[in-house]
Amino acid sequence: MLIGAMNNPARDVFSEIQWIGEGKLDFVDLTLEPPAAAPWKIDVKRVRAALEEYNLGVVGHTAFYLPFCCTFESIRRAAVEETSRCIELFSKIGAKWMNLHPDRHAPFHPRPFVIEQNLKSIRELLPVARDNGIGLMIENTPGDFNSRQQLAELLDPVPDLGLHLDIGHCNLQVPANTATDIILAYGGRVRHVHIHDNKGGYADLHLLWVRGILNWNLRCGRFNPGGTMERLRWKCSQRTMNCASTAGRFSSGRGRNCVGNCPGRSLCRRNSMFGLVPRLEYRLKESFPP
Repeated sequence: MLIGAMNNPARDVFSEIQWIGEGKLDFVDLTLEPPAAAPWKIDVKRVRAALEEYNLGVVGHTAFYLPFCCTFESIRRAAVEETSRCIELFSKIGAKWMNLHPDRHAPFHPRPFVIEQNLKSIRELLPVARDNGIGLMIENTPGDFNSRQQLAELLDPVPDLGLHLDIGHCNLQVPANTATDIILAYGGRVRHVHIHDNKGGYADLHLLWVRGILNWNLRCGRFNPGGTMERLRWKCSQRTMNCASTAGRFSSGRGRNCVGNCPGRSLCRRNSMFGLVPRLEYRLKESFPP
């Protein structure tokens, strides 16, 4: 598997790539969103050069708040247009996969309307993605697209659509964790995975996977999950990385006490957006081709 990290869209893209590269990671989960990483601010040649300098792969990530099911058709079309721009940019940068977050905000409208609007947007984006050699994948999100049955409403009608599985989200706003059920049903369509922990309920805490209540003994069949870690504090060979204070702020030591084959490697750094550490993600090598 490949290990990478997401850039903080509130910080300079090139400083983020530099940090990820100096951490000896495998790829950047590049999110294109304001304020600092907006699509209209991206210099494709410079980004490609920076990725090549550090021998980094790239996977595409988009803003979680794009209004794909907006009841105002002109706004929905604008979301599709902006996402099409992201597809074209990711193609030029060298990505092979890009994620989408299903939208659920359509006040006073029934669920079938929400589903059809999302499907309409996805179907409009697929030809653009194919023309640019990009595969599209949807991320499970707490609330309305976080169970096998809910995801089936988007995945079953669109066989070419991949799944970006967020294991932590599977534990939020649900009676019971949905990860195993989703993996058993759609493990073959998983293209990218985030792993992080939480304590259930509504708080998306993005904790290290031993800090919350998730049961990691998943019945995954032949699927080999990876994921997103946040608030990194790894134990390695009975030693602990000296990286995190109780406030969650990270020192500049960047894992100097980490020994052995630690998957966290040198991922210690300052707080990112919302006070969280940037995501450490695993990516399956076989997921690269669209």
